[in-house]
Amino acid sequence: MSAEPDGPEDRLRRFTTIWSRAVYPVTSTSLTRVEFEEQLLPLARRLSELLRARVFDGDGAKAIGAALVTAHCTDPEALTRTLDCVDAYLVLYCAGDGPQDEPRLRCSRLQHAMAAGYAEALRARTLAEQESIAQAALRAQGVVAQALHASEARFRAVFEGAAIGIGIADLDGNVLQVNKALLRMFGLSDQTLRGRRVQDWVHPEDAPQTWKLYDELVRGEREHYHLEKAFNRPDGTVLWTNLTVSLLRDADGDPQYQLALMEDTTERRLLNLRLRYEATHDALTGLPNRTLFFERLEKALNAGDGQRFGLCYLDLDGFKTINDSLGHAAGDRLLVEVADRLQSCATAPGEMVARLGGDEFVALTTGPGTEREVDELADRIMNALVTPVSIDGRDLLVRGSLGIVEGPAGERTAAEVLRSADITMYRAKSAGGNRSELADPEADARAITRHGLTTALPTALERGEFFIEYQPLVHLGDGSVRGAEALVRWLHPQHGVLGPDRFIPLAEHTGLIVPLGRWVLEESIRQARAWRERHGAEKAAGPLRINVNLSPCQLSHPGLVQDTVDILERAGVTPDALCLEVTESALIGADDDLLKPLHRLAEMGVDIALDDFGTGYSNLANLRRLPVRVLKLDRSFTQGMQRFPADPVDLKFVEGIVSLAHSLDLAVTVEGVETCAQAEQLRILGCDTAQGWYYARPGPPERLHDLALADATG
Repeated sequence: MSAEPDGPEDRLRRFTTIWSRAVYPVTSTSLTRVEFEEQLLPLARRLSELLRARVFDGDGAKAIGAALVTAHCTDPEALTRTLDCVDAYLVLYCAGDGPQDEPRLRCSRLQHAMAAGYAEALRARTLAEQESIAQAALRAQGVVAQALHASEARFRAVFEGAAIGIGIADLDGNVLQVNKALLRMFGLSDQTLRGRRVQDWVHPEDAPQTWKLYDELVRGEREHYHLEKAFNRPDGTVLWTNLTVSLLRDADGDPQYQLALMEDTTERRLLNLRLRYEATHDALTGLPNRTLFFERLEKALNAGDGQRFGLCYLDLDGFKTINDSLGHAAGDRLLVEVADRLQSCATAPGEMVARLGGDEFVALTTGPGTEREVDELADRIMNALVTPVSIDGRDLLVRGSLGIVEGPAGERTAAEVLRSADITMYRAKSAGGNRSELADPEADARAITRHGLTTALPTALERGEFFIEYQPLVHLGDGSVRGAEALVRWLHPQHGVLGPDRFIPLAEHTGLIVPLGRWVLEESIRQARAWRERHGAEKAAGPLRINVNLSPCQLSHPGLVQDTVDILERAGVTPDALCLEVTESALIGADDDLLKPLHRLAEMGVDIALDDFGTGYSNLANLRRLPVRVLKLDRSFTQGMQRFPADPVDLKFVEGIVSLAHSLDLAVTVEGVETCAQAEQLRILGCDTAQGWYYARPGPPERLHDLALADATG
């Protein structure tokens, strides 16, 4: 057994040797095979460089194909053997030791470009030969008799030695002469081919203008035409050619013969079809890919009146977990099995299944009755996923979320349809998965609006589109204003003023809540200082305190404590001016590490309030381990007090919570106070402070100062 080549140069030499041995027997050259191999070596080296180049260079590959023609490799078999050699050995000897998928794809593209360059060079040579033949023919007819023999000899040499097929026929279409190259293309004898008429070669794949151009040429209305044409061979195969037909005139300028030049493009056409398939089909599952799916969808959406479409957008639930736990190889086998099942669900005319990427698949149905058909298709898809998939001895349960879009053709673009299906699929996934949902235009609009707000959030903070309103906190005992809760708003250029419920969840999801929360804290502390300065200057009773909401993301941010300290120091405000509100749900099950920042802030003098108390499921005994100073009762506890008489159950709940809070030395604040009777009942129950529309709605900071001043000067 021979040893493998030692290095890149040895591998390149080996590839060149294989190439030269394959092509040399069909090459018209006076060189020895070894000399011919040295002639191919620079081409092989350039081909190796193109395979490994970062950017695909189609012109470079075309130049290699053209160089083959220059090297007299003009027999069609030379191109076939070259492409076979490149396909089989180029990646093996020249791609290196890494993954082979990308080099394989690059190799296919190089073959395509080489074939194109070869064809262009051969066509140029052919046209030159055609001109030579035409000139020789005319000279043969116009010279004197003693020069006739020499002219015919030159014509015969060009005619017989040409690498492409050449045929001459009269104006009635009777074939008069053909060369050997044309006989090899058709697989016929000279006598059989001469007995044919041009009109006998009609083919179903002929372009509509083919025979119109032919008729114009034989009538003398055009000098030549060029097109792609198919011919049937005797063995049943199809010969594809680049066909050029020219008109030959006599010395008087009258039409006399027609000259046909044929280049065999069958192999190149097959290569193009293969490249087209690879470009429009998923390599893993064999399903149509996103490119082909969009072509079919756009065609369905551009159908005539009365046509409809139905689309099912499927995303597998929990696929990432399978990839992470069992590996990507198992995930790939799962995707192949799912693809096979989905393919079996869409077998009717007008139906197709495609893989868009990852674990996302789409099924399309078209026709006049898709309202019912798309529902049936969705049911078949969901039922196809019920049976577990066996991977490496494990039975994996496959579940999917399905978004369904159905409607008439001509109303939406392909991008709009797919976006609606994607939104609907995620709505099914948000609802728990393993289910299908039908597209809802209103839900789509809300999702699009949410996406728009999400993308606009970062620049909104930079442009200063956020502002803060303040809602007073009133002492229930004496009615004095003790502070305010800072409530951030967004002045959106298109949607107007947006409340925190519209954008705070989006900010938490994107991580922008940290810089936004820091900005709110800075603005609120600055306002607290301004209130204290004005309040103190006008001798109003009691310092005003600012309450700022703290999200779970901010609570877990490592810079929370230091940011708070820096903001207070820059503003020159003492920590007792600040109360941070944390929702009860954020602290359910919180460990000591999560509570450390709150303990440090509380030790500094910052008050901590447990917001929305009573909406979670935390154990009341946990209040002892939380560094809170204030309980904020959720408005749901006090809604029953808006009626007269008040709901006795609500009274007992509030009375018990107030008693427990006071026993733990905690103050109680109540949200959502809207009536005088409600406020009086809460005062009797012992609540400390309250806020709500009964006192004031959230507003600008000047309003709070006016309220505080009015209380102080009473």
